[in-house]
Amino acid sequence: MGPNTDPGLDKAVQRQVASALFNRVWTLMEQETRSEAEDAEMIHAAHASCYHWMMCGEPVNRARGEWQCSRVYAVLRRPEPALFHARKVLDICEREGIADFDLAFAYEALARASALAGDGGEARRWAELARAACEQVAQDDDREIVLADLETLPAGF
Repeated sequence: MGPNTDPGLDKAVQRQVASALFNRVWTLMEQETRSEAEDAEMIHAAHASCYHWMMCGEPVNRARGEWQCSRVYAVLRRPEPALFHARKVLDICEREGIADFDLAFAYEALARASALAGDGGEARRWAELARAACEQVAQDDDREIVLADLETLPAGF
């Protein structure tokens, strides 16, 4: 982001907005059923959260925002944007040297999006990388979160 792209908003306010939107997306994703309007809200809230993290957060916040965008599209069964955002997560992790929990989730997102796209070979490869990355996650609680998410992949991955 260059200096001409900053909207000039207070960074503390942007952090609050980014966090609140991120949490709103989780609430919507966890609903058993959603209306078409709620699906649209979920997409827009995920992108808005990611945008605000991009403007005021650290690279890890941007990676997590991209991860959430990928998950939203996976939930909505839209493989192309799910893959696009999953690749962004991995790109950020690799470029910024982010590992641990976030790298494992980058692989998880790629596995989920690949499975949704019907690419079983890639889905299995990414799932294996995610499981291997879990061995490097420092905190047991974080590792369990990733492993639990991997259990929600379609059967066979």
